Amino acid sequence: MKIESFKETLAIDKPDPQLSPMLKSLWYDAKGDWEKAHDLVDQLPGTDAARVHAYLHRKEGDTWNADYCYAKAKKTRTTISLEAEWESLASYFLVT
Repeated sequence: MKIESFKETLAIDKPDPQLSPMLKSLWYDAKGDWEKAHDLVDQLPGTDAARVHAYLHRKEGDTWNADYCYAKAKKTRTTISLEAEWESLASYFLVT
């Protein structure tokens, strides 16, 4: 799936059940449901979940938690816009 097709799914009520937890999280975030997005990745292991978790805490404005999650993902906090980070993450997970 391409990013444009993924964005088109935001017009429907629920994400595709076959999406990964990371993509579902990003989908819910784009729909304005930060809590649901956070719940999907909060307890998941691995660097992929930590990347999305970091983005969500950055969006929330919780810099300490964001930096902690970025470190778990072996990344540093980015300075790009939240929109650009969301698109970068979604694009990455659509091809992995």
